[in-house]
Amino acid sequence: MSSLPSAPAKIPIWRDVRVLRWLFQIAVLAVVGLIIYWIWGNYQTNIERSSVQTDLRFLDNPASFTIPGNDFDQSSPVRAAFVQGFLNTIQVALVGIFFATILGTIVGIARLSKNLVVKTIAAAYVEVIRNLPLLLLLTFMNLAVVLQTFPRIEDAWKPLDLFVISNRGLAIPWFEGSAGQLSLLVLAGIVLAVIVVRLERARADKVGRPSRALLLGTLALAIVPVVGWVTLGYTWTLPFVDGRGTSGGLRLDPSFFALIVALVVYTSSHIAEIVRGSILAVPRGQGEAADALALSNSQKMRIIILPQAFRVAMPALGNQYLNLIKNSSLGATISYFELTQIAQITVGNGSPAVPAFTLTLLVYLAISLFTSLFVNYFNRRLALVER
Repeated sequence: MSSLPSAPAKIPIWRDVRVLRWLFQIAVLAVVGLIIYWIWGNYQTNIERSSVQTDLRFLDNPASFTIPGNDFDQSSPVRAAFVQGFLNTIQVALVGIFFATILGTIVGIARLSKNLVVKTIAAAYVEVIRNLPLLLLLTFMNLAVVLQTFPRIEDAWKPLDLFVISNRGLAIPWFEGSAGQLSLLVLAGIVLAVIVVRLERARADKVGRPSRALLLGTLALAIVPVVGWVTLGYTWTLPFVDGRGTSGGLRLDPSFFALIVALVVYTSSHIAEIVRGSILAVPRGQGEAADALALSNSQKMRIIILPQAFRVAMPALGNQYLNLIKNSSLGATISYFELTQIAQITVGNGSPAVPAFTLTLLVYLAISLFTSLFVNYFNRRLALVER
């Protein structure tokens, strides 16, 4: 009669790997909790000893400073100054991301050009710019280019009589009317364009004909703002030299122009390498198939290569967008009134430093998290679905 197999010996609890892993994680969490508790206790003790204000009541105090480029008054509360700083930061971020993406894509494609001159110039641009400290590039752009190269206001450049360029800033044509209403019109145009594109693609798939989604979507995007512009009576205003300044249009502060150019140039050098690597990651068979269909080089790049390359590039591009947003805080070094500059001036005028900079930190964190959410959404939409 065969003997039954014996049951495996039970592992002692002090030798069980699963138990040891849980105990190690609990110990780490306990140590981290004790460190945080100790830091918080020291913070509370020092705050009580020094009688430093830690609430946000300072936001109701008068700002006692002006912000160039708008009608912000010294008697306005600090809260309004932070709001304006937030808007200036968002403005830099949106404009910088838009132009950095375009310039970086062009340079990245140029790096793969068969033309030796174009390829060499693009490579030199990338290798020189991305190896420079951004703060040095920003300072050079502000002192050497904007303040020294641009002419005085009396001799301002006036390209096509539409712009006024001087060392006092850049003035561009602008609209007269409600910015809020125009923003809503643009948003409505975007929603309509998305609906039209989806309907057109569904129709094209159903009838088996080429889709005109891009053309119809562009028309839908343009129709709503144009109709609203005419209906609401919006008009253009052109800038012109008026004494020691400009009138009409929209004047961009010299520090804003310098900050935008520095951020775009610096970030585009990194985006160019991302785009170049992403294009090389596209299977060569895709390009060969495009050649077999007799597509031109521009058609092959625009229709076949770039859409697939950006699927690969999106996570790395999102990282560069976050870097651009955070690097906008360097605008404080050239007196551009973004969030960091507002916080520094507010603290210099007597507001408590801890809540002021904590508020600034939380706002930057919120902007970065929202950007990450936005990029991750597009990354999921563009990701290849495997079966």
